[in-house]
Amino acid sequence: MQENQPKTSLPENAYRELNPGEQYNPIMGANETPVEVTPYSVSVGIIMAVLFSAAAAYLGLKVGQVFEAAIPIAIIAVGLGQMRGKKNMLGQNVIIQSIGASSGVIVAGAIFTLPALYILGLDAQFYQVFLSSLLGGILGIVLLVPFRKYFVKEMHGKYPFPEATATTEVLVSGEKGGSQAKILVAAGLIGGLYDFIVSTFGAWVSSLSTQMWGWGKALAANVKLTFGLNTSAAVLGLGYIIGLKYALIICAGSALVWFFIVPLVGSFESAVNAEAMVSLLGITNESILANPSLIFTPENLYTYIGRPIGIGGIAMAGLIGIIRQAGIIKSALVLAKNEFGGKKVATDEPRTQKDITMKRILTILIATLAATLFFFQFGVLGNWMQTIVALLIVFVIAFLFTTVAANAIAIVGSNPVSGMTLMTLILSSLVLVSVGLEGESGMIAALVIGGVVCTALSMAGGFITDLKIGYWLGTTPKKQQTWKFVGTFVSAATVAGVMIIMNDTYGFVGENALVAPQANAMAAVIQPLMMGGVTPWLLYGIGAGLILVLTLIGVPALPFALGMFIPMNLNAPLVVGGLVSWAVNRHKNEEQAKANNNRGTLIASGFIAGGALMGVVSAILAFAGCDWMLTAWADSMGAVYLGIVMYVAIIAYFIWHSRRAKIEE
Repeated sequence: MQENQPKTSLPENAYRELNPGEQYNPIMGANETPVEVTPYSVSVGIIMAVLFSAAAAYLGLKVGQVFEAAIPIAIIAVGLGQMRGKKNMLGQNVIIQSIGASSGVIVAGAIFTLPALYILGLDAQFYQVFLSSLLGGILGIVLLVPFRKYFVKEMHGKYPFPEATATTEVLVSGEKGGSQAKILVAAGLIGGLYDFIVSTFGAWVSSLSTQMWGWGKALAANVKLTFGLNTSAAVLGLGYIIGLKYALIICAGSALVWFFIVPLVGSFESAVNAEAMVSLLGITNESILANPSLIFTPENLYTYIGRPIGIGGIAMAGLIGIIRQAGIIKSALVLAKNEFGGKKVATDEPRTQKDITMKRILTILIATLAATLFFFQFGVLGNWMQTIVALLIVFVIAFLFTTVAANAIAIVGSNPVSGMTLMTLILSSLVLVSVGLEGESGMIAALVIGGVVCTALSMAGGFITDLKIGYWLGTTPKKQQTWKFVGTFVSAATVAGVMIIMNDTYGFVGENALVAPQANAMAAVIQPLMMGGVTPWLLYGIGAGLILVLTLIGVPALPFALGMFIPMNLNAPLVVGGLVSWAVNRHKNEEQAKANNNRGTLIASGFIAGGALMGVVSAILAFAGCDWMLTAWADSMGAVYLGIVMYVAIIAYFIWHSRRAKIEE
């Protein structure tokens, strides 16, 4: 059956679990020799890495959101190939996407941590930002490669891989053309224009909240209960691909924080002294210090109580994941030991399963750790004992949490790297203080360490997406892995330059400064640890204990913990997308249900792709200083009601168009 499928169609079993004895055969078969690495694919990939690193860095520093570069780069790669009139570009397009997608993950690793150096009034040199990003990115690659087969092959069909699915659909539809490409393009235009009109003109609200109405404001003020729902087409599509099961688990974590913990703590408003509570939590926010009663808003209770509980939950979920995947980690270490020791290993693997050899991986790893050692010693610390301790922190945490980051991306398409980095900063600060490093030098050291780890985990999470795309399509993993190093180098150099320029132009503190919300959070966490202050250990412990209990009763730990950490307004629409998936798949005829789901996946991918591409356009417009926002209308109730109508309309279109699929599709 699969052998007779056209070369431009994904096999029927691409997204589902395989039956016993069944194999997955990608579009580019193992016995074929597709064109992949060429001067064209490498040069275009490098250009994409530079452009998207700059755009993502600006947007991330301004609003705290780093758009996923893989999808828009895939769209551009397909478009360039069609403009050149070239065919059989699938292998080259995957390489372009893989090199270029280094931009988003490197940017996330850098801007979530290193701007905190400026925020704390410390000096940051170009080489510090560049080397933190470069070394972290290389660590993320080499630590993930041994786990590639587990995540992309052995767990085939068990993880939704939302972003990888959307990117794969873009590449396949672009190669195939015909009706599937038209569906994807149409959905991309609808979803992209929908999100662009909201973000650029404010024609309707981008997020609904109960506090937009008087009764909702009263509910928030009196009971500390509020509900938010992001109405983005891209997030709706993400929820469809994740599916109802995981979406409900994620949203359950949010519901626990927003509907139970926040109202519970808020109910003590009249009995608790606000100033004492602010002091107890170690809050340094100037507006809250000026008016301590502001701590009792639902948003602030989430930020200073609910989110730390989520951080503790992510840390515990990570530890549980490490324990559960101990066998996988052990097998990777045994393979490394055997190959590095000269023992023979299997060499008859098909092209589509060949990775960089373990001997080369270990060589690169040792060289990277040596470079990190010299960087820490001569560029940051200047004390050999502290340098060795810092290196051990980086390696141990990056190694252990690599699989956690990959797991998170595979499930929800969103990397909890900021939560894991916060835990890294806390742990590294405690260890560094114990070896005599504190004050300003301690903060610099901890943030640079955090930058390396954050980039490593971000790269691990992002790269597993590339490798899953390659697995579905039949790319040679070794080539993806080799050229990923080039994308990492280019992206690290670009983001370092952009960050220096942004600091000189706008700054990160003061009026009209760039917001850099994650970096501000990192600065708030690290300052009391290094300079003396309050750290919410109890809240971290509560989150860890809660996840431990949920694990014991069979609730998936990581999705639930992610739900506690990520705001409710971003998790609730995942359930809406999951419900759309449920509605689309409800059909008595199994073949028709399958056709509906295939078309629904195309539409969801189009929504995600369109939203991501328009995110790049919005970033460019913002950088150019274009302000087309209809401020008066955007702040009116008319925009709220129009937002509800438009959201219902796009959901109705999604369901209606998906259920019109024909079985032959």
